[in-house]
Amino acid sequence: MSHFLTILCLFSMVIPASFANILAYPVSKKLSVRISDYIVRVLAPRLFAIVYTYRHFHFWGYDNKKDELPENFIIIANHQSLLDIPLFMNFLRDKSVRFIAKDTLGRHIPLVSEMLRAQEHCLVPRKAKPMEAMRYISEFGKKVVERNQVPILFPEGSRTRDGNVGKFFSAGFRQLTESTGLPVVVCALDGGWQLRDLRKLITNLKNGCYRVKILKIYEPPKSKEDCNAILEESRILMQQQIEYWRQLPANKK
Repeated sequence: MSHFLTILCLFSMVIPASFANILAYPVSKKLSVRISDYIVRVLAPRLFAIVYTYRHFHFWGYDNKKDELPENFIIIANHQSLLDIPLFMNFLRDKSVRFIAKDTLGRHIPLVSEMLRAQEHCLVPRKAKPMEAMRYISEFGKKVVERNQVPILFPEGSRTRDGNVGKFFSAGFRQLTESTGLPVVVCALDGGWQLRDLRKLITNLKNGCYRVKILKIYEPPKSKEDCNAILEESRILMQQQIEYWRQLPANKK
């Protein structure tokens, strides 16, 4: 019964907002932005409240370093699921976050696609040549600085199947740091890999958890060597944090 109620609540939450944004986006960018802001401010936290209420699924957002965050910054994190997007929206409710993602996310994904386009997240064409992809990121970096937004980059480039941290790609990160000049905040997350598709969502949601934590804050990198050093150390920190979390029961923070 609780499983049915969870699905019913999630669908009743997702479908109206998705349908409204699909209709609004081609007609009124302003209206679509308002709907997208509602999705971020209201629906993302509500999603985690629903799954906790009916499936005892915990969201653990660790606040230990939030008071150390600079006014503006870049976030890099490992990547496990499309749900990483609402995860960060919920974790950083007082910030205006913007993601760097493949352009395929900007099409045919309920609740997500129109929101990403309306809010002008960085959607890099999957088939873009390296120089073209860097141009997208550079222009995006300048915009987020002007608008006091928080850009979020997943250096792995794609979701990992087992939740362990994969190989990091440095080009996009270097381009983003060059175009923004911002400090770098390293976050680790875990739990999304168990919910990466509908089958896993159905089987693993009950009594599961999703965790996110700020691990370290770096000064703005000034060279290619600085960027590579940040990526190398942050990858190790993320994997160590994930391994520690997996020793904990899902209901323990």
